[in-house]
Amino acid sequence: MPAGLFLFCHTMASKYPPSLRIHLPALILVYETCFILVFYFFVSYDRERDLDIYPAFQDVSVMVFFGFGFFLAFLRRYGFSSTGFGLLLTALGVQWAVIMDGFLFHFSHGKVKITLQSIAAAVMSIPTVLISAGAVLGKANPAQLIFMAMMEVTIFTTNRWIAVGILQVPNHLSLMYVPVFGTYFGLMIAWWLYHPSLTQKAEKETSKPISHLFAMLGTLFLWIFWPSFNSVLIDVRHKTVTIYNTYFAIASSTVAAFALSVATNKNGKLSMAQIHNATLAGGVAIGFSASSIQHPWIAITLGLLAGTVSILGSVFLQNCLNTYLRIHDTCGVHSTFGLPSLLGGVAHVVLTIADHWGSSNQSRWGYLALMELGALSLSIVLSLVAGLVTGFLLISKLWKAPHAMKYFDDQAYWEFPHLAVGY
Repeated sequence: MPAGLFLFCHTMASKYPPSLRIHLPALILVYETCFILVFYFFVSYDRERDLDIYPAFQDVSVMVFFGFGFFLAFLRRYGFSSTGFGLLLTALGVQWAVIMDGFLFHFSHGKVKITLQSIAAAVMSIPTVLISAGAVLGKANPAQLIFMAMMEVTIFTTNRWIAVGILQVPNHLSLMYVPVFGTYFGLMIAWWLYHPSLTQKAEKETSKPISHLFAMLGTLFLWIFWPSFNSVLIDVRHKTVTIYNTYFAIASSTVAAFALSVATNKNGKLSMAQIHNATLAGGVAIGFSASSIQHPWIAITLGLLAGTVSILGSVFLQNCLNTYLRIHDTCGVHSTFGLPSLLGGVAHVVLTIADHWGSSNQSRWGYLALMELGALSLSIVLSLVAGLVTGFLLISKLWKAPHAMKYFDDQAYWEFPHLAVGY
C-alpha cells in the first residue's frame, strides 16, 4: 500500500470510536455480579410496613428516570444516548447507592436492612451522577460514564455520612447537597476531558425544535415532582410547609427565567435553552430551607433570586468557563444546579441565624448553622477533589474514549436502520 494511502486510511480510521463490544458488557457484568454477591451475603429486607412514603417515592422515581432522562435530550444528534445512558447509569447506580447507604447508615449485626426510605435515599442520590453526566454529555463513552457513576456514588454517600454523623446535619438535608456535589464533580471531569475543538460550538452540539421540546418535557416533569424530592424524607410535621415553599420558589424562578431571558437577549426574544434550565433553579435553591421557612414571601424571594442567578450565570459565566478555564459544560449544569444550590446553602445559614437571633438558645442555633456551612464547604471540596481524581483516571487509554470527531453523535454507539444526515 502506498505510504500516502496508508496515512489517509489511518487518519480516517482514527476518527471512528473504538469498539466497546468487549469492554462495555464485561464492565457491566462485573459490576452486576459484585452487586449480586453483596446482596446475597449482606442484604435483607426490613419487613416493617413503610408504605406511607410510596406515593412520594414514585414521584421521585419518575423525576429521576423520566425527568432527567429527557432533560438531557436537547442535543440534535444525541437523544438516544442522553436518555439511554441515563437509564443505564440510574439502574446501575441505584443498586450501588443502596449498598453504600446500607453499609454506612443501616448496618447492624452483620446485615444491611433495606427499607423503602433507604431505597428512596438511594434514588435521590442518583441525580448527582446525572447532573455530572450533563457536564460531560457527548464527550464520554458509556464505559467512562459507568465508572464515573460508581466513583461519584461512593464519594457522595461518604460525604453524607460525614455530614450526618460528624457535622450533625439532618439526614434529609444531607441529600440536598446533590445539586452542588454533582455540578462540581462533573465540571472537574469536564476539565480533564477538554478538547481544543470544543472552543467553537459544533453543529452537532446545537439543538433543533424537537430536541428542545423533549428537553422541555423533562423540565416539566422535574418541575412537577421537585416538591416531592424536597419533602419525601421530611418529618410529617414539616412536610406540608416543605411542599408549599418548594412550589412557590420554583414558580417564582420560572417567572424570573422568562423575564431575564428576554432582558438579556439582544433581540429581545426568549431562549428555550435558558427557560428549560433556569425554571428549576428555585426548587434547587429552596431545598436546604424548605422545611424551616414559615412565610411564603421568603420562598418566593429566594426562588426569584435563584432564577436570576441561573440566567445571569448562563449568559456571563458559561463562556468564561469554556474559554479561560477550559471547562466545557455541555448542559450548563453550573448555572442550572451549581449556582442556585450555592445560593440556597448560604441563604439557609443566614435564615437559620436570623430566625433565632436574640433567642435564649441563640448560641446553639449559631453552632448548627456553622455546622451546615461546614457541610456545604465539605461537599464542594470533596466534589472538586474527587472529580479531579476520577477525571484523571478516565483519560486512560483503557477506556477507549471517543474521538473528538464523534462527540455529540448517537451513531458512535447506537445502531440505526439507515444512516441519515441530520436525523
